[in-house]
Amino acid sequence: MKSTRFVLALCAALVAAGCVTKQTYNTEVQKADSYAALSQKLSGELSADQAQITQLQNELKVTLVNEILFPEGGWSLSPKGEQTLDKIAPTLANLKGQQIVVQGFTDNVPIGPELRGRFPSNLELSSARADNVARFLTSKGVPQNTISAQGFGEARPVASNDTPQGRAKNRRVEIVISAANRP
Repeated sequence: MKSTRFVLALCAALVAAGCVTKQTYNTEVQKADSYAALSQKLSGELSADQAQITQLQNELKVTLVNEILFPEGGWSLSPKGEQTLDKIAPTLANLKGQQIVVQGFTDNVPIGPELRGRFPSNLELSSARADNVARFLTSKGVPQNTISAQGFGEARPVASNDTPQGRAKNRRVEIVISAANRP
């Protein structure tokens, strides 16, 4: 009889350990619903050839290929890039309780001689691109305390750098939206 009670108590403890509180569950459902709504809104503002929107567990990622934002080899936004960012800036400006991180990436082709004086490597070029996107978004009303920028250079490729198509995919800017970690 004692062993049966022990087994039942152990089973109850294991079940309880695997459960979450109703409040935690509701918070996670609300977060997922918010990201789904944000994804739908951004998808409506951007065409599929402008951006890819990915909803991950606790974040939303908007991936923009460089040719949408910058002239080839450039770091200053093109008029087309500004128009694209103009479409999403109002949505990003109105987010509550979210953190926005602009991440810049390049392919693995070394910096050419025309850019080498300004950017010693792809890391600095990707940082300049991310900074310019973040700066533009703040100029359009995204609060400065919610946005940051990071450059990763050729790290974290999403495709092979062995083909022109793969290198084009690796030259990108990602805008990652996640819950702000504030006390």
